[in-house]
Amino acid sequence: MAETVIPYGSPQAVRVQSAGLFALSQQRISRLNSLAGKLPQQSDAESTLRRQSGNQLPIVRCQDLTKMAGDEVTFDLINLIGGKPIMGERYAEGKGDRMDFSQDSLRINQTRKPISAGGKMTQQRTPHQLRALAQSLGHDYMSRLEDQLSLVHLAGARGFADDIEWAVPLASDPDFSDIVVNTVKAPTRNRHFMSTGSGIEPIAASGNEITIATTDVMNIDLVDALRTKLDSMPLPPPPVKFEGDLMASDAPLRVLLCSSEQYTSLVRSTNFRTWQANAMARAQMAKQNPLFMGEAGIWNGILIVKMPKPIRFYAGNSLRWCPSTTANTETSTDLVPAAFGAGYAVDRALLLGGQALAQAYGKFRQSGGSYFISEKELDHGDKLEILLGMIGGTSKIQFLVDHGGTAKQYTDFGVMAIDTAVAIA
Repeated sequence: MAETVIPYGSPQAVRVQSAGLFALSQQRISRLNSLAGKLPQQSDAESTLRRQSGNQLPIVRCQDLTKMAGDEVTFDLINLIGGKPIMGERYAEGKGDRMDFSQDSLRINQTRKPISAGGKMTQQRTPHQLRALAQSLGHDYMSRLEDQLSLVHLAGARGFADDIEWAVPLASDPDFSDIVVNTVKAPTRNRHFMSTGSGIEPIAASGNEITIATTDVMNIDLVDALRTKLDSMPLPPPPVKFEGDLMASDAPLRVLLCSSEQYTSLVRSTNFRTWQANAMARAQMAKQNPLFMGEAGIWNGILIVKMPKPIRFYAGNSLRWCPSTTANTETSTDLVPAAFGAGYAVDRALLLGGQALAQAYGKFRQSGGSYFISEKELDHGDKLEILLGMIGGTSKIQFLVDHGGTAKQYTDFGVMAIDTAVAIA
């Protein structure tokens, strides 16, 4: 166990009674929290079918497990009905179409992070309140972890960018599966696209490399092509409806999360000030929702915002994808082209509609809530350890959906993945 120790003579030991204390600032993906609402119930489904406003935020949360025993949440999708109507006096009795449901589920587990607050002499040698600092560090860590788990599940991949701010380890880490709790599912075939430099096309490979070039970047043409695809595809991700947005029905929105490099490429390809003005105007109609403010823009019904931590694949990295719509079997043999070298990479943007990700929370026995904090004295009361934790789970919502035709398709309900090239040198 790693223990916080400030020995005698350390530069951190008290030399004077007044001392400054700096804390490193992480690039939190705090926007994800503003995209969350409650898990939809039957009344929400009925409203959706009637074209009425319902619970249409990208992240839906279920806290029912905080009230009862259990470690799994199951949720259902009612499929649309098709076929022809029966006309005139033709016999209709007994010819009713059955209602068809698809199902998905997620598990929850306990996640904990202990932090050493040092021993009696360590606390004596510093002017800082190590107990309070340990609590703050723990809260920051758990918030960062939860944001990153949401991003990884939505993207269907952890990616290979890695630094000290990442609380979720690389997928190659032996503890990765335990930490993400639920399986990280690659984008379904009908929700996975890549840039062509002037639009988008379904993800594809030749040999053992993805057919993407360094010129296939994020730009205004891609955003227009994405909107065209949404308008023409069957059963697209549902529009996002923010509370208080007066334009939600007349001018529906989806949210495009871009990496910083994708965002910069997009800004350079157009007059982004016009896009920002569109977002500011929409904020006036949505009770000054902070998601529309600052580094955000609206174009063609798509709200573009930046995600600080990229889901990134470097040259030679495996980019898992599903080659079939009728199975969610993933292939991992196809790689980012070696020609990308050290100067380019592939970043994954995420087009979010309503109900893309589910989060469930359980109950900690002592506190009755989903989050908890514990303090324990060690070594006969000489040392103090702070532990923060949560009981929960996250999973992308994926159903086997009837799109018409001969076979049902595995479908990420509320999210699309768009892979583009980015310059990283």
